[in-house]
Amino acid sequence: MRTAQLTIDPAFSIGPADRRLFGSFVEHMGRCVYGGIYEPGHPTADSRGLRRDVLNLTRELGVSVVRYPGGNFVSGYRWEDGTGPVGNRPRRLDLAWKTIETNAFGLDEFMTWAAEADVEPMMAVNLGTRGVQEALDLLEYANHPGGTELSDLRRKHGAEDPYGVRLWCLGNEMDGPWQVGHKTADEYGRVAAEAARAMKMIDPSISLIACGSSNRRMPTFASWEATVLEHTYEHVDYISAHTYYDPSDGDQASILASAVDMDNFITEVVATADHVAAKQRHKRKLKISFDEWNVWYESRLQADLDRRGWVEAPALIEDDFTAVDAVVVGDLLITLLRHADRVGVAAQAQLANVIAPIRTRNGGPAWRQSIFHPFALTARYARGTVLRTDPVSPRYDTKKYGDVPVLDTVAVHNEETGELTVFAVNRDSTDLSLEIDLRGLPGMSGLSFQSIAAGSDPTATNTEADPDRVTPRDLPTPTPDGGRCAVRLPAVSWSVLRFGPANA
Repeated sequence: MRTAQLTIDPAFSIGPADRRLFGSFVEHMGRCVYGGIYEPGHPTADSRGLRRDVLNLTRELGVSVVRYPGGNFVSGYRWEDGTGPVGNRPRRLDLAWKTIETNAFGLDEFMTWAAEADVEPMMAVNLGTRGVQEALDLLEYANHPGGTELSDLRRKHGAEDPYGVRLWCLGNEMDGPWQVGHKTADEYGRVAAEAARAMKMIDPSISLIACGSSNRRMPTFASWEATVLEHTYEHVDYISAHTYYDPSDGDQASILASAVDMDNFITEVVATADHVAAKQRHKRKLKISFDEWNVWYESRLQADLDRRGWVEAPALIEDDFTAVDAVVVGDLLITLLRHADRVGVAAQAQLANVIAPIRTRNGGPAWRQSIFHPFALTARYARGTVLRTDPVSPRYDTKKYGDVPVLDTVAVHNEETGELTVFAVNRDSTDLSLEIDLRGLPGMSGLSFQSIAAGSDPTATNTEADPDRVTPRDLPTPTPDGGRCAVRLPAVSWSVLRFGPANA
């Protein structure tokens, strides 16, 4: 069995673990909304059609912020369609996902759902088929107290108090030729800057997110960010990043190293943003909103789109996630935490049914997918200051990313409780002995050790019939001796180890 070493010292801090790192995403796509969070007539639905079983799982998941209504969907969306009496709302063609949108669920319903789920809303505006005025209208409707046509219309629709949305996305993936209203970097940068400037005239307290590249593989990557930020840097607070990792080719060694790519992606976007800041003499450091990320069997999407015509809320990319996928998601969360100084917002895509941690059946139950568990445990325990870890680890070869470390880690120290949490991934197909040096935090005792191990059954999934097949299991809690302890990380696993003051 191979061995790795890890030294943890509170003097080497990265930054606070922002609660906004544990965001999710609700798009009008497939059954994320209809049959996911909203299903009138469902046995658990309330009088507004909100599924209580999904609400309860959302709270358990620990979601802090939810991005809405898209995604590609937003680039052709008229936000007004989803307001007012439901019986008067128009049915529209959604070009993004080739569906019929009923608009039975819209802005007002989403804000009601967000309040029930205790999550912060993050709204996206349409800069594809629409522009500055429509963004201003939406902001006025949502955030202005009253006394104007649109704010009074919100009150007429039943929301007396303003929604107070603080986070706003200036469009979605505008670099992508698949996007309705796709633009060049200069075209998008100009309209995003104008929208940002005007929106902050209405509400200076909001934070704005400019569209970065749709993924690191885009031919315009980095040059897109540089050009967009030359237009927008002084007006926005974040630049977005999106990435998905597809396990369809069966290359387990590479998919387990996906976090290496995410780490490089973040580093390169930060470097590009800092270049623009230096060029324009800005002292403020821009942060990243990593507002779409996940494992996604993306190669299946086109078949889903091709096999049907224009219908309402079809089942679309409802991937069944494996135990290996759960380990990868846990590792991506480690990477986001490791960049807590520059990643201020993140959103896993999506919340329900569509490449999601929560699955449902129309009229039936909701259950936790394998990827639910690393997200929930990280959201629960990553509270405090993220500490820099520099593990000494054996390495292995991958086709996509070359030579990579077997071990990936991050630690979070909660100064209020004195607790330390270590998140660790063993990418190897054999168990790994991890020696942890805690002398920088004397007097610690072990609290718990939980792990999701995929080594023995990598293709295991959670289903309606067997919803708990992949869950974290308790392992023997390590006992530090003289500030040191050793643990055995199972093969292909994501683990969370918790320590606390011995005299607590």
